[in-house]
Amino acid sequence: MLRPKSTPTTQHLHFGEGAGGPRVSEFYRNYLAVAVFIGAALLMVGAMLGVGRLIRPSRPRREKLMPYEAGSDPVLGFGQSNVRYYVYALLFVMFDVEAVFIFTWAVRLESLGTFGLIEMIVFIVILALGLVYAWRKGVLRWA
Repeated sequence: MLRPKSTPTTQHLHFGEGAGGPRVSEFYRNYLAVAVFIGAALLMVGAMLGVGRLIRPSRPRREKLMPYEAGSDPVLGFGQSNVRYYVYALLFVMFDVEAVFIFTWAVRLESLGTFGLIEMIVFIVILALGLVYAWRKGVLRWA
């Protein structure tokens, strides 16, 4: 019995002539495109790093191998840093997250009504009290 010759559709792509050729579905073609882009990206990164290595100057010095400690002279062994910098960073993160909450609240202000307004005022007052407390303790002095 004769079988009808299949025609390529959007679902399958025939490589080669004849009915016995391998079939690649649309699903695998999409993954092939992603793989090609990943390969091209890796090739570009490698090429840029290689060109940078070829054209950059090389002047090794002993000072370049010393550890860098935020602008101060490096100390041997365990160097103790001031905890004030970490507290300052934590305060920054806390108020940064507060800004995210305030922006989302401002978008939904009309639907939240008076209750939402009062809740946000309480939230901002608590954070302001924390900021005043940190200010009075001298945490916000940089040096």
